[in-house]
Amino acid sequence: MDASLVGRDAVVERVWRALAGGAPALLEGASGIGKTTLWRALVERARRAGWTVLTSAPTEAEAALPYAALADVLRPLADRVPALPPPQRVAADVVLLTGDHDEAVDERAVGAATRTLLDAATAGDARVLLAVDDAPWLDPPSERALRFALRRLPRRPAVLVACRTGETGPSPAPLGLDDDPTGPALTRVGLPPLGAVELHRIVRARLGGTLSRPLLARLARDADGNPLLAIELARAVLRLPRPPGPDEDLPVPSSLRHLLADTLRALPGPGRDAVRLAALLTVPTAKDLSAAGVPAGALDAAEDAGLVVVGPDRVEFVHPRYAAAVRESIPPGVRRRLHGVLADAVSDPEERARQLARCAVAPDSGVAADLATAAGRHRQRGAPALAAEWYDRAAELTPPEATAERDRRRLDAVQCRLDSGDYAAAGRAAEAAAAELTGPAHAEALLLRALVAWCVDDLPGAVSVAERALAAADPDGRLAGRIHAHLTLFHDTPEPARRHAEAAIARLSDRDEHRPLLTAALLLLFFHEVRAGRPARTDLLDRALALEAGEPSFLAGAIPAIWWKAVDDHDRARSRLHRMLDRAVARGDEPWQHETLTHLGEAELLAGRFAAAGTHIAAARDLGEQLGTGLVGETWLAGMLDAHRGRLAEAGAVAAAGLRRADEFDDAWCRRIHRQLAGLVALSAGEWGEAAAAYGALAVELDLSGIAEPLAQRFEPDWIEACVGAGDLATAERAYARLAERHARLARPWTALGLARSRVLLDSAGGADPAPALAELAAARAAVPADVLPLDRARCLLVAGRAHRRARRRRDAREALETAAAEFTALGAVAFAERAQAELARIGRRTPASTALTATEERVARLAARGQTNRAIADALFISPKTVEANLARVYRKLGISTRAELGAAMGRPAAR
Repeated sequence: MDASLVGRDAVVERVWRALAGGAPALLEGASGIGKTTLWRALVERARRAGWTVLTSAPTEAEAALPYAALADVLRPLADRVPALPPPQRVAADVVLLTGDHDEAVDERAVGAATRTLLDAATAGDARVLLAVDDAPWLDPPSERALRFALRRLPRRPAVLVACRTGETGPSPAPLGLDDDPTGPALTRVGLPPLGAVELHRIVRARLGGTLSRPLLARLARDADGNPLLAIELARAVLRLPRPPGPDEDLPVPSSLRHLLADTLRALPGPGRDAVRLAALLTVPTAKDLSAAGVPAGALDAAEDAGLVVVGPDRVEFVHPRYAAAVRESIPPGVRRRLHGVLADAVSDPEERARQLARCAVAPDSGVAADLATAAGRHRQRGAPALAAEWYDRAAELTPPEATAERDRRRLDAVQCRLDSGDYAAAGRAAEAAAAELTGPAHAEALLLRALVAWCVDDLPGAVSVAERALAAADPDGRLAGRIHAHLTLFHDTPEPARRHAEAAIARLSDRDEHRPLLTAALLLLFFHEVRAGRPARTDLLDRALALEAGEPSFLAGAIPAIWWKAVDDHDRARSRLHRMLDRAVARGDEPWQHETLTHLGEAELLAGRFAAAGTHIAAARDLGEQLGTGLVGETWLAGMLDAHRGRLAEAGAVAAAGLRRADEFDDAWCRRIHRQLAGLVALSAGEWGEAAAAYGALAVELDLSGIAEPLAQRFEPDWIEACVGAGDLATAERAYARLAERHARLARPWTALGLARSRVLLDSAGGADPAPALAELAAARAAVPADVLPLDRARCLLVAGRAHRRARRRRDAREALETAAAEFTALGAVAFAERAQAELARIGRRTPASTALTATEERVARLAARGQTNRAIADALFISPKTVEANLARVYRKLGISTRAELGAAMGRPAAR
């Protein structure tokens, strides 16, 4: 799909449904909003569907050419012209310029010819689309002929028209599309502005570049969500030597700059100065402008020129870009003088500080203090990008002798850039600060640089820089405690991470501003002890949860959710993550939103809720692209989801790219997760040896890292299945022993199902009677609620079906495999559904009559006949509601009924055997 259609999927589907149903559709919107792109996409869709497509896309210059648009519309029907009655044939020849006729053409004959041709085209079952773009530029004769024909057709074609809207509101529909009271109602669709996420995708696709998240939000605002204007603004920004700061204007397009220059030159002197002063104010009020010496009526000429609107209390520019263009046109010296005038005039302290910052040319402790105070207020209000600019300016205006204040303001600016999600700018600022500052400030700058590295998925870099920060800090001070807490997060290997956590806990207090870091250190100590294979010290988790008092730490707030999803308590994990996401959204904290969305994606993936997982993963990837993260975790999760959904080529490409990245950056975590993905892709494709090799390499890397419990990496059952498929039973038994150790250390539903499933595979492959293992598998599956691990439960049935088939118990095999296939299909697990269907095909044709009910179908049918709901049946039989639906569908088909009312009587008849 064209990049300009991003964010328009719902509109495309709505209009297509209208057209497919025979209703006319009208696309409306401002110039540049994307009407033509959407119109072209719908026209192309109709062509692909085999419709006859009649189009015209007139331009302003063609509006004066009679029948230019009609000729475009009728040209595909030219082969029908010879069959027209003579007056209509002559008229059509004149329109199409295909005949040499001297007589004058009557417009009624043109309209009649158009009607006849369209009537013939729509005869029978033929589908026809009449599509006109930029309808206001239709030449009048064409417009009249089309209107004439459409009003008289017994069966209208589908009609699609795009029309530019003005500022006066909705206008009458072109071609009289809303004049037919007997036909289908007109579907009128206005294209709304696009948001920052959609504009980010369009800019990336069109220009090949990306903007920081704060800059993208400003671009969306200044462009009013218009993709055409956004592309032009982004192109201008990407040409700049450095991105504009939050308090600097985006570039003004040259056409607008020239237009405003002419308007300003035409203003009288006092009017020009008044417009300039208004443009330099954040909110130009009549009170402030009067205090700055602007006389009454000075803005009248600017208002007459359409530049501003003067109200009783404030002045507004007709468009925000006008104010930016005025500011850009002011010479630097004049601009500093006007800022000084405004600084003396305004009463708001923040506005005064802003004006002083722009007119100051030398260090001034008072101005610097005012700016720093204002920056702190912006930071508290959730505007970290603007706060960063003001902290930087405050540092510049701080006298050289005030070293501590200057350093603090520089570091606050770096932190604010990090909080805003502008990782590239934060990294540059942190590196510059680390190179120039000394003492504790140098260590803090290094810590901030390490945090940036962690945010962009550079874990080795984060550890390296944080170790340098620790070496530069007082080893027993609070700063060292903060650095230890961060190193606990950055370290992938459990033992060093655990040591740093203990060092942080020893240096941090729960009674000061370091309490969130102490909470994080406790959570991370709990986390890494579990990963090291130690018993889970839930007292650490409980203490940390009590300390956070409803305020999760940014560093480790996700740890409780990671733990709960690892033990298959998905509801609890989901609940915490949604609370964290709501808090991050309320605060405008996009880095935290990004992390939480990633964890939500993994939580739903583990829970087998693929649709929800896909939504969260896509949102995390979009936000990660805008923030400038490394996209490692989000892309891996997308690959895992693709693998489960059967998109093995896409998932395999993700695995290969991730392993290349791991080698390039020597990133052990990246290597492990992509080994797991490579194994799943190979397993799903039936490449047993390749899958076994990937999982074996993963096990070796975990052992080398000292990770005995990798929590979310549940790979041993798949490793065992791959080894059995490859005929390597010795390695399969070792993998089984490894899984048994994980279960003994920390029993969870997934380990119980994995052990039971694997035992069936091993016994079947080793020649032992699988009956005892199958009984244990059935009991393990029944013990796990249907909504906890639906994918794992379905895979148990797949393994059971294979074992029954090999033991020649065809009925049991068929029942297990049919239920497995239904459950896989309900989940969207395409790859596993195909494997179940392949196993069913190996069983061969069913020997009983086609009306025979399986044991499961009969149990479901009898409960349904007693009036129980699908949910009650699912709970009673330990299956999912989707499986109940699938079984009932088969029951209805076999019994020749269609309602539950018939089911009671049918179940009273003797069963067909």
